[in-house]
This record gives sequence, C-alpha cells and structure tokens, in this order.
Amino acid sequence: MLVLKLDTKKCMSELLLKETFDSFIFIEGDITTFNQFHIDGYLQKKFFSVDDIKSTMTEDYSFWQDVREFCFSLIKGKRTPLDFKLVFSLTKPEIAKLLTDQNLNFSVSDVQGLYLNFKYNGETLQCITGTSLTTFIPDKSLEHAWDKAAQQFFDTHGINCEIVE
Repeated sequence: MLVLKLDTKKCMSELLLKETFDSFIFIEGDITTFNQFHIDGYLQKKFFSVDDIKSTMTEDYSFWQDVREFCFSLIKGKRTPLDFKLVFSLTKPEIAKLLTDQNLNFSVSDVQGLYLNFKYNGETLQCITGTSLTTFIPDKSLEHAWDKAAQQFFDTHGINCEIVE
C-alpha cells in the first residue's frame, strides 16, 4: 500500500475530462456536494439484454468510461465538492500483463484486485494503492510491483505525485 498526494487540478482533469482512466473498472464512489451520492459500480445484469451480456460484458463492474460523465455532472459547478472517494481496479487482462511484465510468481486467479482509491477531502487529493489476494500469500512482490506501476502511470500522464509518509 502506498499513499500518494496528487496534483489535484491535473488529476481531476485527467479523471473527469479525459479518457486517461476509462479502461479501469469502477468499483464504487461517494461524492458529497449538496447531497451525498453513492454509486455502486456493480453491473445490474438484469437490466441488459442477453446479447449485450454475451458480446460486451467481460467484467462484473462498470468501466470508469461508463460513469465518468455522470460523476462529472455531480462534481462540476461553482463550488468544489466537500469530499469524494472513487475506487478503481485493473481489469483481469491488465493484471495478467503486470504479472507477466514483472515476472511475478502469481496467477491471475490469486489476485482479487489491484486498486486505486482516490480520496478528496475538500483540499487535498490522495490516491491509496491497494492489493487484494484471494488467499493469504506472505510474498509482497505483487504489492510492490503495483505500487511502482501506479506511480509510473501517474508520471506517464503528467500527474505529479509525492509519497505521503
């Protein structure tokens, strides 16, 4: 786990106005403006047709691209939100790619999720990385690899971040 303080303005632009995070899975979010809004990213598959489920749904959760505009509509305005929390995860194919690229001795089925937890308190935006495994494994190499990959992702997209001690 790594706590990163992010450049709020740049990161918010990348989160809400660009496609930077669109390929991440959206797990959940809480946004507090004039009301508190909770968004559960879990897909309600009964809403979709059988053809939609077979052809396009590979995950149990929405992608950020599917809820980004809605979240933006809650946040935009003359006043900044009082706070928000957004939880993203890598897709299974991206997890597999990370495992392969980093030569890690884990299978995709060992990994429940690799998370980015964004928290804004009205002034500061932080991202807390998270790693969840399906069983207890004392090896921390995946956690360290994910922490580095997250930092590289922010750097690649010009989002300044500093590690919070």
